[in-house]
Amino acid sequence: METSWNSDILHVTYTVFGWIAFVGWSTSFYPQLFMNFSRKSVVGLNFNYLLLNNTKQTLYLIYNASLYFNSTLQFQYHKKYGFDQMIPVAANDVAFSVHAVLITTVLLFQVVIYERGNQSISKITMGIITLVWVTAGVCFFIAFPSNSWLWLVSIFNTMQVLLTSIKYIPQAVMNFKLKSTNGFCIGNVFLDFIGGISNFAQMVTQSIDQNSWVNFSGNLGKVLLSLVALFFDIIFMCQHYVLYPSNKTSGIPLSKFNDNVKEPLIKSPNQPLATNLHATENV
Repeated sequence: METSWNSDILHVTYTVFGWIAFVGWSTSFYPQLFMNFSRKSVVGLNFNYLLLNNTKQTLYLIYNASLYFNSTLQFQYHKKYGFDQMIPVAANDVAFSVHAVLITTVLLFQVVIYERGNQSISKITMGIITLVWVTAGVCFFIAFPSNSWLWLVSIFNTMQVLLTSIKYIPQAVMNFKLKSTNGFCIGNVFLDFIGGISNFAQMVTQSIDQNSWVNFSGNLGKVLLSLVALFFDIIFMCQHYVLYPSNKTSGIPLSKFNDNVKEPLIKSPNQPLATNLHATENV
């Protein structure tokens, strides 16, 4: 039986914060999408970030949808955290995850069809993605005999937090190396920031109403997701407005990226990026 709300006002506030988070996080993908479309180019957008983000969103979708719809998982959650506790996944969480998987897939498709210069997906990123899915498969076979489905989706939730912590790093490093944020849409960052604040506020609202902070430990992934996103959003804002303000509209020299031939998305070890850049700059 679903735990009821003590305050109708807090229930409405919880719902409002949740859908603000949904709108903020969901629309944060579109400025970059439209920028890529208008330029017919993805130069300046880090492909490792995109692939890691797509994998992270897929894991988060599995967690959210499973805990929101599956009664067995809900029973296991209540058995672990208490039958007086609310399920810490809301409808807006599921809606966001579905949308995020779809839109990140579209962004990856743009990488395939638009001009990308000599950018590529690193071997390290491919190794991380492979490790994630191998780990997911192994954990599934461990959970299957004992029906430990809450443990399994909690592993998925933990992995998506780890990927959240990692996924922003390639873009931040690229901005640092280029001393520019050109090609990376700052509009994404503002909307992502709004989503992170609203998502955290939603959890606080539930805790106040229930006079319990169990939902934070019960869905630690959602908490850390908000905090990590906010941390990197602040970094990107500092890069765009403080560290490299004079370069944000000046454009990145094509010699940084383009040798007039599209490189494979997954770069061969025999063709390091530094070599390609050197050859390009001497054309």
